[in-house]
Amino acid sequence: MDKDNLRDIKDRKDIEQILWAFYKKALKDSNIGVFFTEIVKVNLETHMPHISDFWEQQLFYSGNYKKNVLQIHQNLHLKKAMEKIHFDIWLALFTTVVDNNFNGEKAELMKTRALSIATVIQLKSK
Repeated sequence: MDKDNLRDIKDRKDIEQILWAFYKKALKDSNIGVFFTEIVKVNLETHMPHISDFWEQQLFYSGNYKKNVLQIHQNLHLKKAMEKIHFDIWLALFTTVVDNNFNGEKAELMKTRALSIATVIQLKSK
């Protein structure tokens, strides 16, 4: 794929495009899908506005997200331990989706924030 032909992330609609594509892959993944389908039993229609708020805050400083993402994931970890392999797969899927759809400063920021968030959650959930 020629990344030069891809544009940067510019708004919430772009964030939602990334998130829908990511969840499509993550839900089917044999290693991490269980977290979404069995442990949390995520309903994407209700989850998507919250996770979109989170990423909009991360990329555009919207102030829309008010929840404690670390606490949410620590609670998840108590239900089923999240191992390094789970974080690695999550990050690889997420990064691939961003790279396949966007290129630019915000796309790079999204991938950097994803790595930082995954690292912190992994360290704090032990």
